[in-house]
Amino acid sequence: MLITEKKKIDTYYRALLNREKGFVGIFYVGVKTTSVFCIATCRARKPKLENVEFYTSFKEALDNGYRPCKICKPTENANEAPKQVQIAINMVKNNPKEKISDDHLRENQISPEIVRRWFKRNYGMTFHTYQRMYRINNAFQELKQGKKATATAFDMGYESISGFGYTFKKLIGKSPQKSIGKNIILINRFTTPLGPMFVCATNHGICLLEFVDRRMLETEFKDLQKLLNAKIITGENEHITQVKKEIAEYFTGQRKSFNVSLHTPGTDFQNLVWQGLQEIPYGSTSTYQQQAEKIQNPKGIRAVAKANGFNRIAIIIPCHRVLGKNGNLTGYGGGIERKQWLIDHEQKNTDK
Repeated sequence: MLITEKKKIDTYYRALLNREKGFVGIFYVGVKTTSVFCIATCRARKPKLENVEFYTSFKEALDNGYRPCKICKPTENANEAPKQVQIAINMVKNNPKEKISDDHLRENQISPEIVRRWFKRNYGMTFHTYQRMYRINNAFQELKQGKKATATAFDMGYESISGFGYTFKKLIGKSPQKSIGKNIILINRFTTPLGPMFVCATNHGICLLEFVDRRMLETEFKDLQKLLNAKIITGENEHITQVKKEIAEYFTGQRKSFNVSLHTPGTDFQNLVWQGLQEIPYGSTSTYQQQAEKIQNPKGIRAVAKANGFNRIAIIIPCHRVLGKNGNLTGYGGGIERKQWLIDHEQKNTDK
């Protein structure tokens, strides 16, 4: 949303001049004279008040024609976890069988309130819920390897089998004894130059990769759980680790194709369309009509476009490379500006 209230504009402008860290992520400032937008702590020379506009999200700044500042990298840095939060996350990862209490956080000079607010805003859950998911995922993996539920429960710090069983069933969907053949979907979050993304993976591969502000993302989560008959819980596996590395290389221009395994539940027709998308060369574009002709589709162009819209794996299955009949940019779940940025990025790096 464009900020129009004078009092708030004055407050934000003072914060920009003073590089106040507390306003990072609160506003994004578009500079009319340079067509770039920044976060509050940007080190660049400060513009005059009459030359700036303030927005409440980086996507709105992108939508209004501004591009990310190369100095402060607003779409990336504004969404990175603050240092205190990152330390808290590392505590969970390094101690997956222990419960990290508020007292533990304070002992490490970490404010539980800051951690709690960040998780609620960026994950839609509390830090303690995140922990429970991480611990239950570890328990699930141990049970699949043959460890007894009683030993796992006490090893994970639970004081009673019933408490462990209740939490396990609530998150996984079945009791520990009945969960051995159950599938789960792991979810993780990471940042990119175009903003943060969610990645989901099963044991077979990546099943979702989307920008966190993608339209209908909640619906995608629900559909994915239904298609795979699995619950989504926080965690990380080798596929998620690999895709983070490959996406980072893609954004630096070093990677033009992907090797990570994919898991794409859908109809035969949808998978045929998604395979066709992956055959569009890096740095090139196609149209819906060309895609329909290539796969000899009897269902028509609209059916191909609809299947494109059901793609849950952005960038790797490159639906951003598909244009409208006249070469116009058309619907993209991550936003038209991101679509244009990705096309420009690839064309710029084609000959490297």
